[in-house]
Amino acid sequence: MTKGERQKLILKIIAENDISTQEDLVRILNDNGANVTQATTSRDLQEMRILKIMLPGRVYKYVAPKTEDTIVNDKLNSMLSQCIVKVDAAQNIVVVKTLPGTAQTAAAAVDSFDLEEVVGTIAGDDTFMVVSRDEKGAVYLANKFKSYMSERN
Repeated sequence: MTKGERQKLILKIIAENDISTQEDLVRILNDNGANVTQATTSRDLQEMRILKIMLPGRVYKYVAPKTEDTIVNDKLNSMLSQCIVKVDAAQNIVVVKTLPGTAQTAAAAVDSFDLEEVVGTIAGDDTFMVVSRDEKGAVYLANKFKSYMSERN
């Protein structure tokens, strides 16, 4: 197993399991054919900048650091959940009502997600419109935007 494959496996393991010690990680890696030592695993964790966070109950867990793209997406998702007021779809168009002054920023956020269902957006002050490739895409997008509203409630 190459170093790259091993590191991908580490990311998969820590994403799917609550791993709190290097010994546990080494055991699972070896069970998956990595044939590693604790020293190798320790170097991988350091190189990959894997973090150890404390969960409720003072239990620790390894997690992958957030990338810049993930941080930006988290901020955009947060912004959308705070500004969407109402969502409606008609054929291949989704109309999204927002708080006053936030529609252009929200539409820019939607554009930045590079969703294949989105042909484009048009924004005013408190409303933006998303043109989808088809009606099925519009329904998907409307449901996605409605989910942001439910996060706020």
